[in-house]
Amino acid sequence: MGEPVFVDTNVFLRFFVRDVEPFYQKAKGLFEKAEKGEIRLETSEMVIAEIVWVLESYYGFTKTEIEEVVETILETRSIRVANHTRLKEAIKLYISGSMDFIDAYNITYMKAKDFKKVATFDIKHFKNIEGIHPVW
Repeated sequence: MGEPVFVDTNVFLRFFVRDVEPFYQKAKGLFEKAEKGEIRLETSEMVIAEIVWVLESYYGFTKTEIEEVVETILETRSIRVANHTRLKEAIKLYISGSMDFIDAYNITYMKAKDFKKVATFDIKHFKNIEGIHPVW
C-alpha cells in the first residue's frame, strides 16, 4: 500500500462537477494512482457533509444526483471514508425526506449510539423518527 493521502472536499467537487478542467485532471490522476495502489486515499464524514451542502446549495444538484456522487465515493474501494456505514444510512434518510443531510447524519448517529432522547429546538426533523423523542 502506498503513502496515505487525505482528500479534501474541493478535490471531489472538481472531479464530479468538472468545472475547472486542470483541477479535474489532477483529481482524476490522484484517483487513478489510488486505483493502482500507489497511494491510499482517505476522507472524513465532514468532507462528505460539505460535498452534499455545496452540491445542493451552490450547484443546485437534486438529492438523487447528490446520492449518486456520495454513493460513488463510498463504494470506491481505493478511498477509505470514516464512518462509512453511518454515512450510507444518512444519505438514504436524507434523500427519503425533507431534512437536510446534517440532521439525517445526526439521526443515524443517535440510532447507532442507541439514544432515545434528543434536545433540540428544531424538532420537525426528529419528531417522526421511530424510537427518538424530544426531552421537552
